[in-house]
Order: sequence, then C-alpha cells, then structure tokens
Amino acid sequence: MTRERVRVTAGSGRSGAPTRGIALPGSPVDDVDAAYARALRRSQLRLAVGTLLGFVIVVAALVGVIVLIPELDTITVWSVPVSWLLQAFAFYPVIAGFALLYAHGANRNERRYRALRDDE
Repeated sequence: MTRERVRVTAGSGRSGAPTRGIALPGSPVDDVDAAYARALRRSQLRLAVGTLLGFVIVVAALVGVIVLIPELDTITVWSVPVSWLLQAFAFYPVIAGFALLYAHGANRNERRYRALRDDE
C-alpha cells in the first residue's frame, strides 16, 4: 500500500502554507500520524483536566466535612480528635486513588492510539 502525501493549505492567501490544528472531515490530511498524535494529546489533556477537577471536588468535600461538622473535634481516638486524623490521613488515599485512575486512563488512551496507528 502506497501513501500519497497531500499538502493542506490555508485559505489566507499564502499558497503552500500548511494549516495547523484539526483537519475538517472530508478534507485531506497532511500526515495521518500527526493527526493521531494530536488526538492522543487532546484525549490526555481531557483526562488530566477531568482528573484534576474530580480531585479538587473530593478534597473540597472532605475539607467541608471537617469544617462543617464541629462534633468531629469532640470524638477522639487515642486522645487525638477525629478531625485531626482526617486531616492527617484521609488525603493520602484520595491522592493515591486519583493517581491510579489517571495512570489507568492514560494507559488506555495510549493503547487505543497504538491500535489505531497499527491498523493504518
């Protein structure tokens, strides 16, 4: 199978100037691998932003629980208030959980990219 290279030009009056960004459906693409790489970067960025937003929401909820329930200061475990224990130890499992979710999602995105690239 032979590949024919096609140069995509912008309609800005400069002939031969390659376009940047996303190719429109039905228009020829200058490099299939570059289009797949852009798609991979976009999906990784969406994953990172989604993971970050989820992490911020969960941490804000945990801080809200600590702030809004003052009775946690009266409950003690080994003479340490529960609110202190939550602040000291509850954030680490949240961080580890979101890190594992991100790593799994990033690996899934890369496997899909490799499958698309290898099918080409």
